[in-house]
Amino acid sequence: MPWRDRTAAQVAIAEIGLDMTRSPTPGHLCSWAKFAPGVSESAGRNKGSGATGHGNPYLARVLGEAAVAAGRTNTFLGERYRRIARRSGAKKAIVAVGPSILVIMWHLLSDPDARYRDLGADYFVRHTNTQRKIRNHVSQLTALGYRVTLEPAA
Repeated sequence: MPWRDRTAAQVAIAEIGLDMTRSPTPGHLCSWAKFAPGVSESAGRNKGSGATGHGNPYLARVLGEAAVAAGRTNTFLGERYRRIARRSGAKKAIVAVGPSILVIMWHLLSDPDARYRDLGADYFVRHTNTQRKIRNHVSQLTALGYRVTLEPAA
């Protein structure tokens, strides 16, 4: 079967393999696949080599396709893609969602009893601390020289 006729999951598993003992943590798998950027920046200058290596082009292509496809769904990964793409662009969202997919794959392949349970598209809304948001906005306005009084809306 030619590569172009395989599904994304088949290609990813073919490239990664089923033996997750070689990668003790999901971070090791992302690092092996070169999906863990290690570029440090200070005062606008790149520190270090700035190169993470080439990685596996087949795996990168499949993870990119899976990230774009996930962006069109009403799932946790889809919402993550849309949140990042909204403020940073689609290409950065693809690179950010790719490692998330690898982490999910590592957990599913390393534990035979593990089952995938989607966190839901409303995960970020449910885990927003409203009191912290209020406190941050009030402190920012106070730092700008405003006196803030809060009244609940009707």
